[in-house]
Amino acid sequence: MALKTLIFVCFLVAAMALVAPMAEAQLGGLISGLLGLIKIQGTLFCTVDGSMGVNGTATPVFPNALVQLQCGGNVVSSSTTNASGVFSILLDPLQFLLPSLLDNCNLAVKTPLSNCNATLPSVGGLFSSLQVLGNTLIGLLNITNLGPTGFGLLQP
Repeated sequence: MALKTLIFVCFLVAAMALVAPMAEAQLGGLISGLLGLIKIQGTLFCTVDGSMGVNGTATPVFPNALVQLQCGGNVVSSSTTNASGVFSILLDPLQFLLPSLLDNCNLAVKTPLSNCNATLPSVGGLFSSLQVLGNTLIGLLNITNLGPTGFGLLQP
């Protein structure tokens, strides 16, 4: 009887060793979703294409600009640039799938460029698609960093 019990226990241990990696892989996606964020961040400059000019640091930034994340034509989140022209949008990865964000969403600057420089157009807006910039791991928190691919002026 003891031999049957020993064989049974060895069989259970072997079965658990085979099943545990599969369970961990399946739970890993759930846990990373629960302990993760998607961060969209960038700096907006006061230029026709929203990027740093030839002079580098001499290019003025675009403060107090409304930056919207639009997916399928709907605004799903927004941010206002700070005094340094930086915007940041945080998203829950359980509500937004990364491939869908990259394929179906873009950033739209709704504040007219003429607000930061009177010589720039007062109609139209800046638009950019998104790109993955990398990941940041802080303890168990995994942050997927996205940014604009490059803004362009879209005239109405």
